[in-house]
Amino acid sequence: MMNWEQLLSLKRQGDKGKRLRKEQDDTRLGFEVDYDRIIFSSAFRSLQDKTQVIPLSKTDFVHTRLTHSLEVSVVGRSIGRLVGKKIIEKYPHLREVHGYQPNDFGAIVAAASLAHDIGNPPFGHSGEKAIGEYFKIGNGKQFKDQLSEKEWQDLIDFEGNANGFSLLTASRPGIEGGLRISYATLGAFMKYPKESLPKKPTSHISDKKYGFFQTDKEFFSEVANELGLIPNKSGNDIGFERHPLAFLVEAADDICYTIIDFEDGINLGLVSEDFALEYLIKLVKDSIDTKKFNALITKEDRISYLRALAIGSLINDVVQVFIENEEQILQGKFHYALTEKSKYTAQMNDIISLSVKNIYQSREVIEKELVGYQIIQTLLDKFITAFNNKFHDQASNYDKLLLKMLPEKFHNEKDNLYKRLLHICHYVSLLTDGNALELFNTINGRKKL
Repeated sequence: MMNWEQLLSLKRQGDKGKRLRKEQDDTRLGFEVDYDRIIFSSAFRSLQDKTQVIPLSKTDFVHTRLTHSLEVSVVGRSIGRLVGKKIIEKYPHLREVHGYQPNDFGAIVAAASLAHDIGNPPFGHSGEKAIGEYFKIGNGKQFKDQLSEKEWQDLIDFEGNANGFSLLTASRPGIEGGLRISYATLGAFMKYPKESLPKKPTSHISDKKYGFFQTDKEFFSEVANELGLIPNKSGNDIGFERHPLAFLVEAADDICYTIIDFEDGINLGLVSEDFALEYLIKLVKDSIDTKKFNALITKEDRISYLRALAIGSLINDVVQVFIENEEQILQGKFHYALTEKSKYTAQMNDIISLSVKNIYQSREVIEKELVGYQIIQTLLDKFITAFNNKFHDQASNYDKLLLKMLPEKFHNEKDNLYKRLLHICHYVSLLTDGNALELFNTINGRKKL
């Protein structure tokens, strides 16, 4: 069984001694330092020009990955604090002996939520698929026989969550341990604490995808063991039951994208207001102030009021689901997303299916995803070819010119093929939608000089 004291570890990569909560400076708490480090990272900044739903959108009221991540962190903080309050009431020694506070839970979940999309490539989820398919059915197929099964699986199922873990923790010369995030926050970030094979060994939520690349296996295991996560794979396969707070990060994300993508769709005119009201009222019927609602004149204000109430209803509900199942969660025996056990599951599913039909499959989204596919596959192909040619001392003049486009931190040599391929995938994944488009136009000779 997992225990909260271990799960709330303040340890950071490279620490020799133990960091005690009682000795923390309350004006600069370790978990809050995590949040600050993520906010100031270049990978987080690039989310301001990455798609949430509508790619390359120039309309200001549509969410980017950056605004989405900030909103998820706010919802995550609320969920974490409410859960923390209940956990500390249940286990008073956490406060009395170790000095933990309810807000610590909020700070951990907020930081992990802030980073939850940090590894996602440009062009939304189709960006992940475009990278995977470059290797599976594109020119990247040629590398299959030179890689181990797990290395190959990492590439053909390229995963934003594993990429995020790498971004947060990968060392560079002089920067050991990446952002050096506390292990508790890394634990809450790990939605899928397993490697890419075996693929979907069970129908459990934490086995749905994978959470680290082969390059990060050793450190991932160190974090999981330090936190006391429960191992659940055998033989040479590595996998664990989830850190309990990862359920809260997932719930915050589920709540935000369900309700806020829907709100974007309404504001863009992709979902009619009458439809939207009918769906949202079901979530807020217990808390709506009808008089206040009827006084709102504009569509935007009415939808905004209902969105705020809907998020409040869902927050309280997932907190209740978590607390009711807390012992099962600590034993690694709870295998669902919290929203799957919510009393509002049916209503959330209705909203998602309407969003899929009217927003995610709208012509604008499909057109941009098609463009994104072409861009990502072209960039991967050109840069992988150049990077490999340079390694083998066969770089053409074109290859050399192309590699000058790589930022300085991507110039370091990689001694094996898997690391070189992953290195270029990292580079492409960090591009914003706009950067990727500009680079594509340059490579194809379409840039105006």
